[in-house]
Amino acid sequence: MKKIVLSIMAVCTLTAAHAQDSLSTQSWFKKNNVFQNLDISVTAGTTGIGFDVASKIGKNVQLRAGYEFMPRFNKSLYFPIEIGGQPARQYDANGNRVESRFDRLAKMLQQVTGYEVKDEVEMIGKPTLNNFKFLVDVFPFRNKHWHVTAGFYWGKSQFAYAENSTTAMTSLLAVGMFNQLYERAVDVDKPLFEFDNIVIWDFSAGGVSLSERIAGYGGRMGFHVGNYKHDIYYTYPEDVWSEPGEYDDPDDFEPELIHAKGETVLLHKAGDPYMMEPGTDGMVKVRAKSNSFKPYLGFGYGGRLLKNRDDWHVSFDAGMMFWGGTPDLITHDGTNLTQDVTDITGKVGDWVDLLGGIKVYPVLSVRFTKTLF
Repeated sequence: MKKIVLSIMAVCTLTAAHAQDSLSTQSWFKKNNVFQNLDISVTAGTTGIGFDVASKIGKNVQLRAGYEFMPRFNKSLYFPIEIGGQPARQYDANGNRVESRFDRLAKMLQQVTGYEVKDEVEMIGKPTLNNFKFLVDVFPFRNKHWHVTAGFYWGKSQFAYAENSTTAMTSLLAVGMFNQLYERAVDVDKPLFEFDNIVIWDFSAGGVSLSERIAGYGGRMGFHVGNYKHDIYYTYPEDVWSEPGEYDDPDDFEPELIHAKGETVLLHKAGDPYMMEPGTDGMVKVRAKSNSFKPYLGFGYGGRLLKNRDDWHVSFDAGMMFWGGTPDLITHDGTNLTQDVTDITGKVGDWVDLLGGIKVYPVLSVRFTKTLF
């Protein structure tokens, strides 16, 4: 019985001590005005729409945390098609449209496939900006209207995305189909067609072989986006060996080392045209990326939203989100448009120049706040 009484007294003593510590902590928080209020806000601005919660940690300092995302909208961009280095649209000295290589090829592809091939491809750009934010507001003046803010935004590195429209799919499939035929037409070691165990090396019509007709277009079809800024190299991650062809005798074939692991080869020279072609899925894509962690620095001004209410406020903020230097615009084939390509024309060039020239993202926002307690 004595032990039980002593145990109960010990538990009571520890509970009282813990309660005393808890009261002491609460008293310190209250005395120093730490987390004694809670504000909830909705925001709108150049970083999107969102919400945040805030609480003071002293007379002149406030912590804010929240989330913002950019509403989805579309922006169309157009890539003109070229074939063999010649633009799809050709004009005479008087500015009249004349038949080009593309026009002749488009007619042929329409006869073969039944689909119309357009001389440009539409890309649909979409913002994907969304970030968590953590900010510290400091109110340096007695009236508490002005504040300076520091903190960070954090989210996915991709902040915008573009891919071809559905109406451009037939043109892209035609581009991929022609490029496949062109590679076979200029490669004497490959047949022109292979299907259902039937192999056709070539055939003639009107005294000219089909391979000669296809090779006569002068090159592959694609989109001349711009020119390479610098030499482009590729390093092989592993050894590459020759493989037996369909018509090689396996008993006589001996593989040869074509490229050794770590070997670096020159793919493109500075000034060479960058011709973008559809990927293996028949699509063309561009992703805009920055750093995931983005420091922020800014200032703002706020006050009552309603004249006779202290629990409703409005504030305006302006600042800079540092997204880690020049953003990357990476195509589906791995080319970085802001780092590797120059002389980009048209609306695409305007967007690339805009993003390439902005090292920080401007932040302008309005915040409507309700004080809960």
